Amino acid sequence: MAGKYKIVMVRHGESEWNQKNLFCGWFDANLSEKGKEEAQAAGKAIKEAGLKFDVAHTSVLTRAQVTLNSILTESGQTGIPIEKTWRLNERHYGGLTGLNKSETAAKYGEEQVQIWRRSFDTPPPPMEPDHAYYNTIVQDTRYANDPKPEEFPMFESLKLTIARTLPYWNNTIIPQMKEGKKIIIAAHGNSLRGIVKHLDNLSDDAIMALNLPTGIPFVYELDENFKPVVSMQFLGDEETVRKAIESVAAQGKAK
Repeated sequence: MAGKYKIVMVRHGESEWNQKNLFCGWFDANLSEKGKEEAQAAGKAIKEAGLKFDVAHTSVLTRAQVTLNSILTESGQTGIPIEKTWRLNERHYGGLTGLNKSETAAKYGEEQVQIWRRSFDTPPPPMEPDHAYYNTIVQDTRYANDPKPEEFPMFESLKLTIARTLPYWNNTIIPQMKEGKKIIIAAHGNSLRGIVKHLDNLSDDAIMALNLPTGIPFVYELDENFKPVVSMQFLGDEETVRKAIESVAAQGKAK
């Protein structure tokens, strides 16, 4: 049975900081060469699947926007409106931002790092004013008007990330789908996990175990109540998807 609504989501291609195995969060890293290739491949997969969009949603971070632009270019859809919001940003990794995941695991122990990375509601240490990237992020002009100062995070657990992502899904994306608009979201591992958790009604433990591959689009088909008829159908062969997921899962282990 086909769903009434169809929506495509994609995690950005590999970033330069993914490649270096650094906690990235709100730091505005660009795509690596591999990430650019992944974004182009995503666009080709979307073109081959015949998927058309009326509007696109992405974060304010370059890696998600470049991925989206590649997809729209490759699939011949560059003219559509693009809405950008901090609510689709990656989770804010606080004081861990810029640290190497393996070195952090060696320093604090793999178990503690896994708790910070994958605990549902345990946030990392906050980003203090003396942090190397504090001014870069806090004074970024993209955040001049939104989020409001009291909403601006210095750290986020997955639970906190979902709390600012879901209002955007409910108040912006669902009304557009109701109008019949076909939508693509290009965002980040944790903001997309929040949407997936909501759609598939996953437990806290289940969402913590979910690894979204970079640069491989996935499709949801939803019924009239926005409940999934088809969940997370990747546009890629099983082997490619499996390897990409394993690659993400291996990050953060002490070398």
